[in-house]
Amino acid sequence: MKRIPSTPRADWQATAEQLGFAFHTFDGEPYWDESAYYRFSLRQIEDDLEDPTQELHELCMALVAEVVDSEELLERLAIPAAFHELIRQSWKQGDPHLYGRMDLCYDGTGPAKLLETNYDTPTSLYEASFFQYVWLEQQMQRGQLPAGCDQFNSIEDKLLQAFVQGGFKSPMHFASVRDSLEDRGTVEYLRDIARQAGLGTRLLDIEDIGLNAGGRFVDLLGTPIDSLFKLYPWEHLFNEAFGPAIAGSRTQFVEPPWKAILSNKGALALLWERHAGHPNLLPAFIDDDPAASLGPGWVRKPFFSREGANVEICTEGGEHLIEAGPYGGGPCIRQQFHPLPVFAGNHTVIGSWVIGDQPAGIGIREDNSPITKDSSRFLPHVISD
Repeated sequence: MKRIPSTPRADWQATAEQLGFAFHTFDGEPYWDESAYYRFSLRQIEDDLEDPTQELHELCMALVAEVVDSEELLERLAIPAAFHELIRQSWKQGDPHLYGRMDLCYDGTGPAKLLETNYDTPTSLYEASFFQYVWLEQQMQRGQLPAGCDQFNSIEDKLLQAFVQGGFKSPMHFASVRDSLEDRGTVEYLRDIARQAGLGTRLLDIEDIGLNAGGRFVDLLGTPIDSLFKLYPWEHLFNEAFGPAIAGSRTQFVEPPWKAILSNKGALALLWERHAGHPNLLPAFIDDDPAASLGPGWVRKPFFSREGANVEICTEGGEHLIEAGPYGGGPCIRQQFHPLPVFAGNHTVIGSWVIGDQPAGIGIREDNSPITKDSSRFLPHVISD
């Protein structure tokens, strides 16, 4: 694994705009960054990233199967009691799901360490799946990369397969939060793949979903929503005024309610309880667990934080970092501090994608801080021995 400086394509911004990548720049700073790329060997991809992703995913699925049958575990994850049965039935009846992303700490030598699971509303999908592959093809065509370079990236193919085989109702509504360019871009990308799979699709803002007198969720035309892909966290939905109507709405939700277990950082503590010493896991405990003993280096993460918000780090050397955010006050985990690798002054994290229960590709984020945030840059990668 090496970070290789690279000359950006002169037309990359125009290409991004042409291909619908409207969120390539945040606040005047590039989010997509092709001034460098990461190079992996095939062995690193297959042995150190792909195989552990499959194994960790299977541990996660086994954890869900255990948690849904335990009121105690659902309570430990701070999931409201009113939604325990919804989550339980969603799992028991096999509600279909699409995707998830694991954030891994990896420096080119194994084992990769699981930092967290993003299994409900993972973003960076479009850039990991589509745009970095466009970069690879164009750079090879233009002689900037050797012919025959590859990429760990079957995300789009597996998404199409998941939509075809998933048993999703049609038409499927696709919803995200109004005025979020990144979320809308992710939703429109998934909607396009769903159309390729033969599903009818409709687009709307989360804020425009209504509830009719019959208990059905409806769009602005009053059409019942039979199937809904929502880029909106389950923990937020549970707290909405219409939350109690979810169970009786007859809407098929994607991602399904059982994903509330794996989008919760408390699941990392439960995984460690069951698989202490696993080479790809870090010690993690519910923050008030009297058995927790992590020594001088630890990371404190709220159960429901996203994009690094409210994450607190105490390094082994005593350095203390904290990222502001809106998720303070809730339950937290404390995880063993495992420093991200630093390449050319950049702290690097790998997002490993699972599509339809299979490892499907990676995306790489960089930041000048040890805490990966919404503004952290996305860099492409290649496989080249």
